[in-house]
Amino acid sequence: MKITIKIFLVITFIFFFSCEDQGLIVKCPDCTADEPAKTDLEVKTDLAPIGLETQINIYEGNIEDSILYASYKTSGIQTKIQVTLNKKYTVTATYYISDNYYIAIDSATPRVRYDKTQCDDPCYFVYDKVIDLRLKYTR
Repeated sequence: MKITIKIFLVITFIFFFSCEDQGLIVKCPDCTADEPAKTDLEVKTDLAPIGLETQINIYEGNIEDSILYASYKTSGIQTKIQVTLNKKYTVTATYYISDNYYIAIDSATPRVRYDKTQCDDPCYFVYDKVIDLRLKYTR
């Protein structure tokens, strides 16, 4: 009996504290009454305090498909770009620091969820729309 409770608790902790944003907990201020057709894909980058530009490339699907959706340079921490829902986007950020190139890659598939109970009124909530391209480590 004790082992069953321990297994249940471990699975519960994994479920609630996993890194994946599955849209289980709705953020009510981000809800809309009408179903959205597009959303803002939020791209987080790293170099705004340094003031250097970062090259951002957004691909539809996997990076191997080489379908370039958008390309731009930014020196900001966070940018947003309009994308279609239920479609995978792979984003790369190329940093040039101390005569070295660093490339960060992440992907997201923005999806919409209809929720009737968590907020005051039933609403649509878009999740999995944040791309984190911040550098974890540089030499």
